[in-house]
Amino acid sequence: MNMPALNFQCRRSRSLMGVLTTAVLLVLTLGGLASAQEVAVGAAELPRDLTPWGMYLAADWVVKSVMIGLLFASLVTWTVWLAKSIELLSAKRNARNALKALSSARSLDDAVRALGDTKGPVGQLLRAAVLELQLSAEGMERDGILSRIASRLGRIEIARSRSITRGTGVLATIGSTAPFVGLFGTVWGIMNSFIGISKAQTTNLAVVAPGIAEALLATAFGLVAAIPAVVIYNVFSRQIAGYRGLLGDASAEIERLVSRDLDRRAAAASPAPARRSQLAAAE
Repeated sequence: MNMPALNFQCRRSRSLMGVLTTAVLLVLTLGGLASAQEVAVGAAELPRDLTPWGMYLAADWVVKSVMIGLLFASLVTWTVWLAKSIELLSAKRNARNALKALSSARSLDDAVRALGDTKGPVGQLLRAAVLELQLSAEGMERDGILSRIASRLGRIEIARSRSITRGTGVLATIGSTAPFVGLFGTVWGIMNSFIGISKAQTTNLAVVAPGIAEALLATAFGLVAAIPAVVIYNVFSRQIAGYRGLLGDASAEIERLVSRDLDRRAAAASPAPARRSQLAAAE
């Protein structure tokens, strides 16, 4: 979520909350105009079970649907958190261990012996570099070989980054839409309150209070679903950025090993011509 979109959503939330606050205050003001007798009667008629479960059972099907949807969204959020946390911790640990092996290798062959059978992304990067080096015939320009290897490694990094981010988009969706879904339930509850006032021909709080309670409960459900989703999404974004950094470091280490091997290959092929030129100069 970029900053303009986030600011727009904040302005929309403030506008809706302002309207709903005005409506609630109006309802409470009307309720305050009731006579002492109506208040006494209303107190006797108030439902005894004002727990969240009791208010859920007393809500109509629209508000119930909103609450169920938000509870499902919250369940999805925590499921993604558990699964993605395990995946990220395992991926980062394997990448760090492989990066240590690459850093201690003195040549590409040493790295292959240490990580050739590794199934993780670092092993895939290493095998791609070896394959490109084998496909490049002797005598090809060094810069061209390094450029092709860098291209292969870059594509693998992008693919792995796309794979590790799979599933986090739903967190952004829940974090941005759940408050508005909860506000929809709030609007519906306020509407029911006014309808109850109109049908009962009274401003008794016994008629108004249940609808307001349902409305506020729907808003609470929306916040319960949205706040963890936003926090978890931000945490995952930082962890994924760190994982991408590890893959970038691994690619740099592999390119360094390839460059070192190419320099050794060039140095091994150059002494004979250099020796002949020295003899010719001496004669």
